[in-house]
Amino acid sequence: MENNYKMVAKTLFGFEDLLERELIQLGAIHVKKGVRNVSFEGDKGFMYKANLALRTAIKILKPIHTFKVRNEQDLYDNIYKMSWGNYLKPTGTLAVDATVNSQVFTHSLYIAQKTKDAIVDKFRDTDGQRPNVDLKFPDVKINVHIDRNTCNISLDSSGDSLHKRGYKTATNIAPINEVLAAGLVMLSGWDGQSDFMDPMCGSGTILAEAAMIACNIPPNLMRKEFAFERWADWDVDLFEKIEESLLNKTRDFHHKIIGYDKSPSAVSKAQANIENAKLEDFVHIQHEDFFKTRKSGDDKLHMVFNPPYGERLDIDMESFYQDIGDTLKQGYPGTDAWFITSNLDALKHVGLRPSRKIHLVNAKLEARLVKYVMYEGSKKGKYMN
Repeated sequence: MENNYKMVAKTLFGFEDLLERELIQLGAIHVKKGVRNVSFEGDKGFMYKANLALRTAIKILKPIHTFKVRNEQDLYDNIYKMSWGNYLKPTGTLAVDATVNSQVFTHSLYIAQKTKDAIVDKFRDTDGQRPNVDLKFPDVKINVHIDRNTCNISLDSSGDSLHKRGYKTATNIAPINEVLAAGLVMLSGWDGQSDFMDPMCGSGTILAEAAMIACNIPPNLMRKEFAFERWADWDVDLFEKIEESLLNKTRDFHHKIIGYDKSPSAVSKAQANIENAKLEDFVHIQHEDFFKTRKSGDDKLHMVFNPPYGERLDIDMESFYQDIGDTLKQGYPGTDAWFITSNLDALKHVGLRPSRKIHLVNAKLEARLVKYVMYEGSKKGKYMN
């Protein structure tokens, strides 16, 4: 227990409850939800596990120092005083990124630069040499977060954002972020106990995340590197043990995951990404225009998709969203259909009343995740009021 320490998992707005639940299920202790983040405690092995297994986390930070800050000199002095030799060699490399929410400090790049200056000055004064900056593959990546007059310094254990799973090599216009895709599938309540469809699958991200959720496959197994692999206390044997224990918890999946897209290039990209993720046994992608399809069979269908918002594609959004509603009504009885959109005007033209609306943010756009329940029964398909 004494080897446990505090960590912070960052996430997207609206996913805090999901991430809190994931952390509790994974075995974290002292889990506490914030805004776009969840703090928790665990040991080094749990840090490895969190990076490998959390679907809705963007980064796992390890806080190492907190102090009050009133001006630039405060910032420099407090960072200079820290024992940086515990984390970094004088011949090593570093990178600093900063986020600020303060009236005093307004430029995050300047804060990152000032932090870097304090660290390298300290090494130069104490060791006679200084670490170099390496933005791509630093030995230590440092995160500075200033909220009003409180400054938190953390080590970034993840490196690149955890949405970069490693399986996606081909993308289309406006690809969906992997963490967002996983969160949408989880918010929709899909548990792998029914068929699943993404009728506008693009590069296949929602399909891949759904398959990994269904089979309980850790999402970040295919990443080339985590930042903690360059830390002085990196334990490859422990990491491999954690990896093996997670793989032993995968489960069988006995339903179908289907993807449609009307663009042949999107279909080929999605197929390539699914193969990269080694999920081709679970996911089947077809070249189809959703608006010309009907549900096959009577089994329950769970649908999650990310239709165009009109941000980057030139489409008549009102008629497009009307076609979504018509296709669901006429062709997809026995379906729970979920989709995300930031085009709240076009959403009114679906012609169905959603049974749920969840407020999210997608790439800084206000968005809604909506659910339509299409009942078996009439040809038109009843929907929930």
